[in-house]
Amino acid sequence: MDFMTPDFWSALLAIVVIDLVLAGDNAIVIGLAARNLPKENQKKVIIWGTVGAIVIRAAATLAVVWLLKIPGLLLAGGLILLYIAYKLMIEEKDHDIEAQNSVWAAIKTIIIADAVMGLDNVLAVAGAAHGDFLLVVLGLLISVPIVVWGSTLFLKLIDKYPFIITIGAGVLAWTASKMIVGEKFMKPYFENGFVKYGFEILVILLVLGIATLKKRKIAEERASAEQNLSKSEAQ
Repeated sequence: MDFMTPDFWSALLAIVVIDLVLAGDNAIVIGLAARNLPKENQKKVIIWGTVGAIVIRAAATLAVVWLLKIPGLLLAGGLILLYIAYKLMIEEKDHDIEAQNSVWAAIKTIIIADAVMGLDNVLAVAGAAHGDFLLVVLGLLISVPIVVWGSTLFLKLIDKYPFIITIGAGVLAWTASKMIVGEKFMKPYFENGFVKYGFEILVILLVLGIATLKKRKIAEERASAEQNLSKSEAQ
């Protein structure tokens, strides 16, 4: 993909947004794993843990980029990514990361946790890159330092402005729709530009709409449960 084209820059922007939204938890993982270490060692853990996580994530993403060239896997990846976008909207994540007392144990914890938690990120970035390895590397180089060193600010922004998560989920849904449209045996159905872009918009609206309704239902059920608990305690 030519870096002078709008497609390249829109794909790069999508990758950075995906990395920021889905990798926000990495900051929490780093903080939890290193919290028992002396301050002089915490910086070392953050740097080497991040380096290790970047190397593994880059290798995994490049492998997935290659795998998505196999017929049918682009469609499957798109469908999985739609579910990830939906989960991003409705889930409240818990973090159970054990604090470590040694530098190397903390680094190992960060790398392993990132590898496990970063599977959704890997698939999303690979899909948004459309087979372009340069986009994958640039996306990681831009977003990872922001996540690591600006993590506290970013997480506070998400708490203060929940619509950031909605934007991230929308980007994921858009990436998923482009993966589905890009599948070879699906292309004949989307040769008409109106149908193609209409499908992409419809997918985004459906994912965000269904997730919003589900989130509202969960909130209502939780409020009802808390109300019932308060009544039973009062009696």
